Amino acid sequence: MWYTIIGQDMPDSLPKRLAARPAHLARLQALQDEGRLLLAGPFPAIDAADPGQAGFAGSLIVAEFSSLAAAHDWAEADPYSTTGVFKQITVQPFKKVFPA
Repeated sequence: MWYTIIGQDMPDSLPKRLAARPAHLARLQALQDEGRLLLAGPFPAIDAADPGQAGFAGSLIVAEFSSLAAAHDWAEADPYSTTGVFKQITVQPFKKVFPA
């Protein structure tokens, strides 16, 4: 089943985010290589594709996991979680409707 993982960033977390990004992207690449990643990306903190020093407000990942518990475990082990980028993580089941 698909699950959404929404991480909300701590204030002023851009330096931590940049440091943890390579390991975070490697985990996303592994999901993609397994055919389990639908989409992933950050929420810019301002209305701009490149927010610069304003940084990001959080991230969204939609990926396939065997269970809600497995999705939670994956999210909690992500470098953005373990290094203090995220202040809160929400994981929910997701039903993809479009595009078909």
